[in-house]
Amino acid sequence: MVKVMASQLRKGNVVDLDGKLAVVMTAESTRPGKGTPTTQLELRRISDGVKVVQRTKTTDQLERAFIDEKPHNYLFKDGDSYTFMNNENYDQVSIGKDIIGDQDVYLQENMTVTISLHQGVPVAIELPQKVILEIAETEPTMKGQTASGSFKPAKLSNGVRTMVPGHIVPGTKVVIMTDDGSYVERARE
Repeated sequence: MVKVMASQLRKGNVVDLDGKLAVVMTAESTRPGKGTPTTQLELRRISDGVKVVQRTKTTDQLERAFIDEKPHNYLFKDGDSYTFMNNENYDQVSIGKDIIGDQDVYLQENMTVTISLHQGVPVAIELPQKVILEIAETEPTMKGQTASGSFKPAKLSNGVRTMVPGHIVPGTKVVIMTDDGSYVERARE
């Protein structure tokens, strides 16, 4: 175990929380104009899956667990289980929806992800920051709409809804952030 400041924790990190391991689901630091900066952590205990919210000072020390992080390729989904293959020894591992969470919509065949293992058991998964998806449907551009400042709703090929600039039309490939589903840019082909 290594001690780290609360403000350094990121999504997917594993910490020792009162003797039980917990995966960081979200970490949000706030710096108010007056008062002490704080970090709010949303954690999921590995042993029982219970979600815990903890608010600490950003300088408080937490124990980060030793985790083995390995690259894996996504193969397929079978019910609520997702199968990945280790890139080094070709072993396959199945991960449940409870670990992947709502990020499963961004999984693409042969996508390389990082799986965190604690004593050989998968505890967290980290997808690439950005993925390329196709616009399935969007509203037509309205006359008089400026290209730079206005956004319109669009539905991606994976079913996720996001906001895109007015010049984007169905069939266009775009870069999307996997953390929040936001539009980044038009994909370069």
